[in-house]
Amino acid sequence: MAQKKSQPAPGQEADRPALEEAMAELAEIVSLLESGKEPLDRSLANFERGMTLLRVCHEHLDGAARRIEILTGFSEAGEAETEEFDGRSTLDRGRVSAGDNDDHADSQGLF
Repeated sequence: MAQKKSQPAPGQEADRPALEEAMAELAEIVSLLESGKEPLDRSLANFERGMTLLRVCHEHLDGAARRIEILTGFSEAGEAETEEFDGRSTLDRGRVSAGDNDDHADSQGLF
């Protein structure tokens, strides 16, 4: 039985799956690839689909991070004080402050 696709959220393209759908499909693909039971051509197709889904997940998460503000305190007048959320990974933030002299760092890392 085919699953019914949910309607895209406002601002979401119709052909781009929701984060939860992309993550679920990606988990299935990872399981298939780890099993080693698929032929090479099917494994390559699954890998390519998985990379596409990974990009979709990152786009969703990056979009969410841009919408987040961190509450840093309150002013004397009782108004909330906020700053923008730094959505970069901890590893990326460390590279910026420590420089790119880590021999093990891959500037085109998976995440």
